Parts: sequence; C-alpha cells; structure tokens
Amino acid sequence: MTSDTSVFPDPVYKDTVLRPLFDGAKNHHVEGFRLIDRAHLVMLYETGILTIEQASPIAQALEAIDREIDVGSLTYTGEVEDFFFLIEKELRTRLGPDLAGRLHTARSRNDIDHTLFKLGLKHRIDPLLERLVALAETLASVAERESGTLIVAYTHGQPAQPTVFGHYLSAVLETLLRDIARLEAARDIVDRSPMGAAAITTSGFPIDRELMSHLLGFSRPLQNSYGCIASVDYITSTYSAIALTFLHLGRFIQDLQFWTSFEVGQVYVPNAFVQISSIMPQKRNPVPIEHMRHLASQTVGRAQAMLTIMHNTPFTDMNDSEGESQGFGYGAFESGGRVLDLLAALVPALRINPDRVRQNIRRSCITVTELADSLVRREGLSFREAHEIAAEVSRAVVAIGGDIATDGYEAFREAFAGCTQRQTAIEKALFAEIVSPETFVAVRDRLGGPAPQALSSAIAGYNQEIVEIRGRMQEATRRAEASAKDLQARFTALLGAR
Repeated sequence: MTSDTSVFPDPVYKDTVLRPLFDGAKNHHVEGFRLIDRAHLVMLYETGILTIEQASPIAQALEAIDREIDVGSLTYTGEVEDFFFLIEKELRTRLGPDLAGRLHTARSRNDIDHTLFKLGLKHRIDPLLERLVALAETLASVAERESGTLIVAYTHGQPAQPTVFGHYLSAVLETLLRDIARLEAARDIVDRSPMGAAAITTSGFPIDRELMSHLLGFSRPLQNSYGCIASVDYITSTYSAIALTFLHLGRFIQDLQFWTSFEVGQVYVPNAFVQISSIMPQKRNPVPIEHMRHLASQTVGRAQAMLTIMHNTPFTDMNDSEGESQGFGYGAFESGGRVLDLLAALVPALRINPDRVRQNIRRSCITVTELADSLVRREGLSFREAHEIAAEVSRAVVAIGGDIATDGYEAFREAFAGCTQRQTAIEKALFAEIVSPETFVAVRDRLGGPAPQALSSAIAGYNQEIVEIRGRMQEATRRAEASAKDLQARFTALLGAR
C-alpha cells in the first residue's frame, strides 16, 4: 500500500477551485476573519480555556500579521489550502506550532465560514436598507407634493379611472415598505451568530457563545448548532426579500416606461435624464428608465439564482452555500443599489403633463363610473341600470370624439329616459360636475382613497412607519458600534498583558 506524499494540490484543482476561493476570501472576508480571530481569542481567554501567557502573544502575533501583510497583493500559490490556513501558517511562523494552534480551540472552519458570510451579508444589507428607506422618504415626499395632481390610472393596459399621482406613488410606497419589512426580517435571521457551533455539534470546552455573539456585533447566537451549519435560511431569506423588492420596483419602472411614451405622455422626464438619438433629431429617449428596468431584472435574476443554488441541497454543511456562491450573490446588492440610487434621483424630477392627462381623460370617458354611482345615489337606480346608462353615454361621446362634460348631457338624457321611462332630475351643470375628474377624486374619501384627507392621512402613516424603521436601523448601528468598541478594548488589553 502506497501513501500520497504530495504537498501542492493538483494544478487544475488549484486553478479551478482553490484559487477562486482564496481570491473570494481575500476580496470579501478579510475583515471578517480578523474580527473572528480577535473575538475568539478574547473569548478563549475570558472563559479560562487559554491563559494570559498563551493569549497575549497570540494577540500580538495577530496584530503583527495585520500590520505586516498586504492582503491585497497576495497571490494564491497552493502552499496552503485557503485563507484560513494562510493566517494559521503566519501564526506558526511567529509563535511555533503549539501556541499558534491553540487559537483554533473549540471552533471549526464550518462555524467560521457561516459567521463570515453572515457578517458579509450584514455589511451589504444595511446599506441596501438605507437606500430603500431613502427611496421610501423620496416617494412619500413626492406623493405629498403631487397629492392634487390628476393622472389616468390604467387597468389591463387601458385607461380606467382618474386618480392623483400622489395616490399612485403611495401605492408604490406602501409596497416598498412591505418589502423593507421582509428585508428587515431577513436581516434578523442573518443577525444571529453561528460561532460556537464548531463543526456541527458545539464543543466540549466551556465556550461562551453569547460573548462571541456580542463581540462580533450580532444580536444573539443562533441556538441550534446543527442549524448554524446546515440551515442556510439566512441566505434564502435575504435573497428572497431582494428578489421580491426588485420585482415589485420593476413593475413601477415599467409603468414609467409606458407613461413616458409619446402615445401616453402623461409623465414628463426632464432633459437631465434624457438621451438624444444619433440620427433622429426629434427623439427624446428617457433611457435611465430602461437602465433601471434591466438592472432591476438583473437583480431579480441574481437573487433567484441564489435560491436555485440552494435548491435540493442536503441539510448539512456543503460547499454550495459557501465561498463562490456568496460572492456570486453579492452582485445582486451592487446592481440593486444602482437601481435605488437612480430611482431616488429620478422620481423627484418627474412631472405630470396636465394637458395630456386632460386630453386622455376626455378621450377615454374614464369618469363615467362616478356617473353610474351618482345615478344610484341621486335617482335611486340599481347599479346595473346605472351602469347601462353610463355605458351608452360613453359610447356616444367616444363616437364623436367629444368631451363627456360638454358633449355628453343630451346622450345621458336620452339613455336615462330610454332605460327608466322618465326624465332625469340631474341638470346639465350638475351633470358636468358629476363627470369631472376633480369630483371623481374628491368623493373617494374612504380609507385608502385618493381624496385629499384620505391620502394625507395615509402619507402621514407612511412617514411614521419610516421614522420607526429609521429608529430600528439607528439602534442596530449603535449596538454594532458598541460591540466593536468593546472588542477593541478587550483585545487591546490582551496585547499588553503578560
């Protein structure tokens, strides 16, 4: 029987697997490794697993490695398996194998890796949440500004009813706030420390998992050690929330694309967000909207790809959820952040074209729902009778290309008499008022409607919700800063203690 005494890995394995993994750790997780090593060393000392005579030189060696090694210039050679073993090799050089090896007491690359990945996600989720909340604030502000600005609301791609732009933006905002809540819930799962799970069953050493969680800035430990290594729902929760967020924003962006078209034209995009054609002098292309649409789609695609990578994998430690997959997922944060920045800049610059809105309202007779409703209230008709009368009026007006307020009254009188065998009590001036878009909006003052008081109350509620979200974010930042300060103080104490 022969033994394999090779030291270096197969060159193909090195270049296809080990080098990309090393580069991923180098590019994304160096600070996480640094924090974990320092926090783990502090915990080993404070639980009595290591003496001060052991812990202090390890602390000094870790400090020297941080000071002396330019991680960005490192090239993977195959001498060590991965970034973790590179640090251990450096410790051995400085301390000898016995003392250097004590830092790894009661931990595994398994709990280290998932802690690294959670730290990496937290550092990306928090800026994404900040951008989402900034967009929510922008939407609330513009919704209030546009609370009296009429637009045409569409269903099935066709003009449906008049509303105000602030009402539409509030619907987008309300959905965004639910998306933020989903991402906050995902962050809560990410914010539970796996350290102390070791390989999968914890350790026989008297470790303090709560202390490790605190020193690393987590809210608490994730309890079940098997789940710390196997569950990876922190990944699926995060990318599910991201996929939904940008799927929903993509629908809003698609509306902007439709509403800025020449044929619809109810939204005007200023020149700062427009490109011209290289050949057609008349063209005004609001291409930032197209860029947001495809970037939102890229973000959804990257997030869904992460879910696909996790699909049908075993409930245990596995490479599918680790280094290269993590790096791939980070692209969703990059493209998503670009969408949010551009959308937050564009939305305040948008203006509604009132002449085009009026023209489209006139051409489409979209106020006749209120005519039907008024007939029920004022004339005592059933809604089905009222609907038939209103439909006849709209057909007659559309046939002549008219305006329902000025051209619809005679058609209304004839349709009413034909349906009810009596004359209507609604006179021409009242008819014009009933079918005006202003009246249509004003009477819809129920919860969630576009009328001024209902909409103002809704926007106030959204603003309060945003304040509460900001409060939770500030508390998380405060806790993280306190944890970082505490870790630095305890580690510094080890540096000078012998």
